[in-house]
Amino acid sequence: MDRHISAPVGRETAEELRAGDYVYITGTIYTARDAAHKRMYETLREGGDLPINIEGQAIYYMGPSPAREGRPIGSAGPTTASRMDKYTPELLDLGMGAMIGKGKRSQEVIDAVVRNKAVYFAAVGGAGALLSKCITSSEIVAYEDLGTEAIRKLTVVNLPVIVVIDSKGNNLYETAVKEYRKYEKNIDDGAPKYNSCSVYVVQALLSCASRR
Repeated sequence: MDRHISAPVGRETAEELRAGDYVYITGTIYTARDAAHKRMYETLREGGDLPINIEGQAIYYMGPSPAREGRPIGSAGPTTASRMDKYTPELLDLGMGAMIGKGKRSQEVIDAVVRNKAVYFAAVGGAGALLSKCITSSEIVAYEDLGTEAIRKLTVVNLPVIVVIDSKGNNLYETAVKEYRKYEKNIDDGAPKYNSCSVYVVQALLSCASRR
C-alpha cells in the first residue's frame, strides 16, 4: 500500500503502517550516524540532555556529501542501520518515532520498536543523489565538529521509503525471502519479471529526480 505521512511521526501514524508499505514522508526529520549516536549515548550516561527533542522524531542514518551550488545538500543515501543498534533501544524508549536506514536490525532493536510502537524504514541504497532532490532544506543543529556526521535538521517532501519493521514486529526482510522464492519462478526468457517493489522504487526515484 502507498502511504503519505507527515514527520515527526507519532505513535498513531506508526501503528497504522505495515511492513511492506511504500511510504512518502513530508516534513521535518533529523540525520544522525555512528558518531552522533555515540555522543548522544555518552551524554545520556552523564545525565545530560539530548541536543534535540527526540519525541516522535524520525532519524535518518545518513551523512551527506558536500552540496553542489544552489542545492541544500549533497548525495543523501542511507547508511547501514546496524551500526546504530547499540544506541537505538534507549532512544526509542525516550520517544523516537521512526528510523530510516538500510539493512537488518538486532532483536533488541526490534523488541524496542514493538515496545514503543515505532517504525523502521529503509531508503533506497545507492540512490543518494536522487534522494537528495526530495530534501528542500538542511541545517546543522548539533555536533558541528563531527563534519558530515553532525546532526542535521532536514525538510523533506515525499521522501520515498519502505516499512521494514512495523510496530507489530513484522519484518519485511524475513517475509521478502518467501516472496522472492515465488518471484524466482517467474522467469521469462531467462530474465526475472519486475515485482511491485521494483516498480515502486523506479516511480519513487523518478519523483525525486523531477524536483529541481
